[in-house]
Formats: sequence, structure tokens, C-alpha cells
Amino acid sequence: MQITELQNVASQVRRDIVRQVHACQSGHPGGSLGCTDLLVGLYFDQMTQKTNADGTKPFDMNGIGEDLFFLSNGHISPVLYSVLARSGYFPVAELATFRKLNSRLQGHPTTHEHLDGIRIASGSLGQGLSVAIGAAMAKKLNGDNGIVYCLMGDGEQQEGQVWEAAMFAPHNKIDNLIAIVDYNGQQIDGPTDKVLSNRDLAAKYEVFGWKVLNLAKGNDMESVIETLKEARSLTGQGIPVMIMMVTEMGAGVDYMMGTHKWHGTAPNDEQLAAALAQLPETLGDY
Repeated sequence: MQITELQNVASQVRRDIVRQVHACQSGHPGGSLGCTDLLVGLYFDQMTQKTNADGTKPFDMNGIGEDLFFLSNGHISPVLYSVLARSGYFPVAELATFRKLNSRLQGHPTTHEHLDGIRIASGSLGQGLSVAIGAAMAKKLNGDNGIVYCLMGDGEQQEGQVWEAAMFAPHNKIDNLIAIVDYNGQQIDGPTDKVLSNRDLAAKYEVFGWKVLNLAKGNDMESVIETLKEARSLTGQGIPVMIMMVTEMGAGVDYMMGTHKWHGTAPNDEQLAAALAQLPETLGDY
């Protein structure tokens, strides 16, 4: 897709995010908005996915012959649900059921709901990279050339399991893996530097044996696509790839940007209207 087309999709996805969270008065809009450009870039441009003749996506848990994506920071489910629906995994109208009783679209993705596009439950932080490594190893064993992507939060880097996985991947030459850290500097209790500083994350991963790319403009679609292409070009060389993606929490909605306060807060009616006024409706609201 052209960059302008991807930007239009991202605008609609951001509308979906704030509408989902507003409707149930619960959820995590800040990080979802910040990661919108990445997920749109992946699902609408960079990932290899099977597609039916009518544009819908067939889904099976193995994902043989496809690229796979694992969301480790599962609280930003609104952006994942929107991107999955808009790219054909399930009906867009189902977004209206977000966090409602008996909905398949729970606050944190779950597998027992059998929602197409969801391969792991990711409510507990720190586990996604380990799962992604396992999926990448399975692809190698099966002779499958697909790439495995995993998105984590920067606050999530405070989890010990992340660093066990970070050691394991280079040691075992998991070179069909591209991990991304959403480096927005915010977590639920405040700035990450104040809660528990990660210090120089890029240097840490480099010392562990990863090839690290710095994406300084994680909310600029052109930069996102260029970096994803570069990351893919570096696979198959014996080491895993890490993208340090600098984003703005709440990107696209001015009053949500630059603060942790919108990590897990829903907008009221007036705030929703203000957000939607900044986000052009490009694909049609559900």
C-alpha cells in the first residue's frame, strides 16, 4: 500500500480505539494509539498473510507459510482488535462488543474465545518474547520461511522473563525473529525512568547479541515501513533483530499525548468528541 493509504487506515484504527474504550468506559487507549502505525504497517503492508478471494483472512493456530505476530503487552488490545478486523480476520461490527459480557474481544486477548488472529493469551506481561521464540524455532524445524514478530512495552522490560528470552534467542541463533519495544517512556504508575529505569535498552540487547535498530519516529508511517523493511533484510543472518521504537503515548489525540494518565483511562463523551474531531473517518465507523 502507499504511505497515504496506510495513514488513512491508521486514522480509522485510532477512531476505533477511542470508540471501543469509550463505549465500555474501560481499557487502555494511550499505548494503543501509540502503536497504531506499527500494527497498521505490519498487517497492511509488511506481513505475509494468507487471504481469501473475498479479502477475508483464513486462520489456523499453526500459521504455516505465514508471518506471525505476538502481542506481549496485551493491554493494548484495542489496536490489535481494530487492525485484525480491518484487515479481514473477523467482522468490523464485532468491535462494538469490546469488553462486554460474553464478547470474544476481552480486555486482554484470550485464546479460549477462539477469536481469529489471536494465538496467545497476553494479559500477564513478560511472556510474549518467549512464545515468539518458540514459534520461530517451530518454523525453522518445519522448514517454514515465515518471520515471527513480537511487540513488547518498555515498562514490560522490567520483567525478568524478558531477559531470559533475550539471552536464549541469540545463543540459539533465532534469526527469523523481529522483536519491537514500544519505547514511549510511560507505564501505568508514571514515567518508566521514575518507576524503574531501563537505562540504555538498546545497549543491553546489543550486548546480549541482538542486532538493534533504532526507530526514532514510531508514529511516522514512512519511517515505520522503512525500518520494518530493514529489519526483514537482516533476518537469516544468525542473530535476532530488535527494533527500539520511540512513540508518543496517545499519539493522534492531543490531550492524551505525553502523559501516563491515559494508559488505562477511558474518555468521557466530551473527550471522545474531541478525539474524533482530530481523527478523519476514512474507512467508515462500525
